[in-house]
Order: sequence, then C-alpha cells, then structure tokens
Amino acid sequence: MAHRQEQEPARQEVTEVADRVLRFQLPIRLPGLGHVNCYALLDDEGVALVDPGLPGPDSWRALKHRLQQADLAIRHVHTVIVTHSHPDHFGGAARLAKAAGARVVAHASFRFGPAEARDETPEVSVEDAAPRAPKAQGSGLPQRPARTPWGGRSPRPPLRARLRWRAMHWFSRLPFVPTITDRVAAGDRLRLAGRDWFVLHTPGHTEDHVCLHDPEHGLLLAGDHVLPSITPHISGLTHHPDPLASFMQSLDEVAAIPDVSLALPAHGHPFGALAARCADIQAHHRERLERVKAIGRELGPATVEAFSQRLFRQRSWGPMAESETYAHLEHLRLAGEAARHSDTADRYVYEAG
Repeated sequence: MAHRQEQEPARQEVTEVADRVLRFQLPIRLPGLGHVNCYALLDDEGVALVDPGLPGPDSWRALKHRLQQADLAIRHVHTVIVTHSHPDHFGGAARLAKAAGARVVAHASFRFGPAEARDETPEVSVEDAAPRAPKAQGSGLPQRPARTPWGGRSPRPPLRARLRWRAMHWFSRLPFVPTITDRVAAGDRLRLAGRDWFVLHTPGHTEDHVCLHDPEHGLLLAGDHVLPSITPHISGLTHHPDPLASFMQSLDEVAAIPDVSLALPAHGHPFGALAARCADIQAHHRERLERVKAIGRELGPATVEAFSQRLFRQRSWGPMAESETYAHLEHLRLAGEAARHSDTADRYVYEAG
C-alpha cells in the first residue's frame, strides 16, 4: 500500500507554517489516521486553536506540551475553531471552553448525533427520521440510529473509542460535544492572527464542514475537505439528497479561490497546488461512479452491502464503506443512471449500469 501522510504518527515538534500560524500534531487512534493537525493562530490577545483533537487525557497532555513549546499555556486560548462535527476535530473544545473560557466557533449547522425528526418525502435520511437524542448538545455521547436508509448498520467510531469517550464524560463530567458559542455561515469574517479569515461552507465530508481563507497571505485552513494523499469519506447520512454532488461543488468553489499558495489540512502535511488536488479528488470519485456502474452490470439488482463489498477491499467492509457506496448509488439514481426499490427485508436494492 502506498505511503499515506495522514497515517503518520503525531510528531512532537511545533512548526511555523506561516506568519503567526503554528502547526501542532496531536495523537489520534482512529482507523487510517495517526494524527490531527491543530493550528494555532497567534495574536495580541493570545491564541486561537483550530481543531483541538480528540477528547481524553492523551490528546490534552499533547496539546499542553505543544503550547508550552510555543511559550503558551491553556489560559492563553481565547478561541476554538471547529472545522466540522467529528470527534478528532471538536473533542478538545469543551475542555478548552471550561479551562480557558474560550469561545467555540463552528458552522451554524454543526451537530453530532441524530437530527430532529422531519415530515418529509421517502428520501429522508435515517438521521432526519430519528428523534433528537434525549439530552441536549452539551451532555453525553449522542446515540445514533441502529439502522440506515439502505438497511445496514449506522456508521460509528470504533467500540473502544466510544467506551473511552463515554467513560471520560462520566468521570470528568465534561460534555462530549461542545456548546457552540459563535455559529458562522459562508462569507462571515473572523479576525484571527492579526488579519481577516473568511468562512467557506464546504459540505460533503460532513454537512457542517467549513474552511477558512486568508486572502492576505494566500492560506486555506482546509480541515478534512481537501487532504493531501487520501480522499475524505463522503457520508450518505446527511440532510442533502446528493452529498456527493454537494462535495464536488464544494471542491469546485475551493479550487476557484485565487492565489492560494498553501493549504493547511487537518491530516497530513501542508501543500500547494490546491486546485490540482481538488481535481484529483474529483477524478477519483468520477472513477468510483464508473466502477459502481460496472459492478451493477456484473451483479444485477443488489443491496448497498453487496455493492460496497465489490467497491472496497475486505479490510474496509462495514458501515463506513456502505455509507460512501450509498452516496455514490444515490448520486447515480438522481442522475437517472440507477434505479432503486426495497426488498422484503426492507433493504434498498439498486440496479445500476
């Protein structure tokens, strides 16, 4: 298997990637990922942190150590920016809010766990159709529905990680999901590191994903939207009827930003040639769509699980692979290139190709 930057373990060094922008690598324990990049934006008031890692003591110790290397401390953190609603990005935010009084900034649609029930067409996703978790956003770890629209199990973090996060919540009494104090939308301006950053809403990987653009220095804080050597997961469990189309459009918008000299991803190393990388990721998904159609010709009518087990290697089989396969099948269906019906077990069956 080719080397993937995103799988490299977290390094302890603190590097200055741009004027008043530091890069910290924090350890994470998730499949296919060895670190998350936390970026520190320095100003006269202290520091803003972008994506402060997973919840738990390992990440917290690493964060304090990295801050110390930069002659900073937790008390200097005045703002936390969360690019999207995955635990390796928002996990440290609640503790920073409590310990430093930091404000927490995320997109207006930020959420983790099931959405409110909505009276909609049969195209409604499992998260739309499920009731809201019984506790408010700032309580414990939300429960996800057991089944998906296509009839499989709902994607979720590994069991060991879920148990560790739940134990941390109960013993520390810290909320798992932070309270978002400042909700932002596309076009909003944030004053960080002594200059203006503009919010870009970039749905696809998640519905609430944002990037931050600094036109003065040609920087893009890219989160998981554009990664240097892997393609981000596209979930089929969103409010958007075609999350793949949403992602491709978001890539077009990011690629069209003029004069971006350096993209700062949440995993892997900073990179240039942003537009070219966006094009590569789009080409990957177009190839995937062609492969899905070829699988459809080979299999005939088949479930999402059956498609996914031909599209992905066996080591990747499971809910995450099914979710991305479903996103591709729905994209084809909405384009008139696939058909769907339900079988006697209430699973979606697709004909494609």
